Amino acid sequence: MFDGFWDNVFRYPRYLITIVLGIFLNTFEPLFPLLKRPVTLIAILGLLVGGLAFMTFTLRAMLGFGTI
Repeated sequence: MFDGFWDNVFRYPRYLITIVLGIFLNTFEPLFPLLKRPVTLIAILGLLVGGLAFMTFTLRAMLGFGTI
């Protein structure tokens, strides 16, 4: 009745990785042509770094951690 049960259980991480990679590729694929121009590459990287810094500082302030 439970033949191959653990084989099926160990298969799920592979499906999870495949689904996550597919989501990331479909999300960021429209941005790849924009990365060929240096100006847009710098702008996109600046937005990503700025957004990450904003989230970091906001979460640190909300959670009451000390300043950097």
